[in-house]
Amino acid sequence: MPGIIYYIRVEGHLDPTWSAWFEGLNIVHEPNGDTVLWGPLADQARLFGVLMKLHNLNLALISINRSESETETSN
Repeated sequence: MPGIIYYIRVEGHLDPTWSAWFEGLNIVHEPNGDTVLWGPLADQARLFGVLMKLHNLNLALISINRSESETETSN
């Protein structure tokens, strides 16, 4: 079952090869120097895991947004 889609914005650019370490989230570099990690997460425990990894890397969290996946909204 697909999870909720999360958009997590942090300061600085993360290496795109870290995607697997961040639960397979997509890593997109913004022109202003921020990074957006986005994709589905199965539950809040996985979200907190990603946030702890960002915290351990001492990255500044800018925002977290969520939206339901297309599969969930069509049910």
